[in-house]
Amino acid sequence: MDTEIRTVKANGITLAYRAWGPEEAPPVLLLHCRGADGTDWTPIAEQLATGPVPHRVYAPDLRGHGVSDWPGTEPGATADAYAYAAMRDDIRALLAALGIERADVVGHSLGGMVAYLLAQEAPEVVRRLVLEDVPAPIPFDPPRSPTERPAGELPFDWAMIEASDAQANDPNPMWWDHMGRITMPTLVIAGGPTSGVPQEWVTVLAERIPGARVVTVDAGHLVHEARPEEFLAALEAFLKG
Repeated sequence: MDTEIRTVKANGITLAYRAWGPEEAPPVLLLHCRGADGTDWTPIAEQLATGPVPHRVYAPDLRGHGVSDWPGTEPGATADAYAYAAMRDDIRALLAALGIERADVVGHSLGGMVAYLLAQEAPEVVRRLVLEDVPAPIPFDPPRSPTERPAGELPFDWAMIEASDAQANDPNPMWWDHMGRITMPTLVIAGGPTSGVPQEWVTVLAERIPGARVVTVDAGHLVHEARPEEFLAALEAFLKG
């Protein structure tokens, strides 16, 4: 199984990714949450790659995470280095660089936000969309306090955390307005009452996407880690159509 770290130039930066499964199999793209990297998906990717219907699975490190470039560390960098739209454009460019015309896209939390922005902007490249415990882009009221930086070396750029906090407090209104552009089949997997994400925000997001289905797995925010078998059952059934 081909799981070594590979890199590709995409949208002006270097993105790292890992891949599993037969190269000729249908492609699935897995996008991780804030502060993680592509290895977060390894158990799920291995199952998707070797299941009854094998898939070619790709799990990139988003910009500012893991082995991908950290543009926020460059001289003169601004908060725009970690705009969600830039992350969206990275993923679109990654698919193009890999020669993938259309893929199933699964996103968790921050990765889910990137996934739905991709589905809004380039619906032709997303066959099916899966959003794991992803909140609607509703401004926090009152605004969320800045996240406190932990001590020591981090596996991600702290400027990315600061930029994502700012975007959570003041999301672009177009993200909400353009939910109707998501025309592909969409599955929303909610983490239930133990999740730190307000579940009404997950529900209202699903209601905004035409035809979206909601499945609740009472696992908290980290559904695919806490309840991998239930997560996979919902995901594989949905990908089969």
